[in-house]
Amino acid sequence: MIINHPLLGPRDSQEFSYLGDASLLDRPDWHDVSALQKFHDYLYLRDNPAGEHRELWYHEAGDRSWLVVTRNTLTHEISKVELAQDVADRKDHKK
Repeated sequence: MIINHPLLGPRDSQEFSYLGDASLLDRPDWHDVSALQKFHDYLYLRDNPAGEHRELWYHEAGDRSWLVVTRNTLTHEISKVELAQDVADRKDHKK
């Protein structure tokens, strides 16, 4: 599988480590009244979708960047690759 890195261009997926669902970028607020339950869900509950899914990938054998890869779990087709920092920055600006 080829991941089209936003800064480095097409790279073999063997250069990367898969780190899970990109929803991990949405860490719960520990000040929240229900923080204990929210952190439990954040740590232990995961979706296992068939179809399009946003995933975190780490460029371990390269520039050590974190990416959000939108990939179809049935076909492995990648439709979008973004720097995780850019995704997090957009999320912060919406608050």
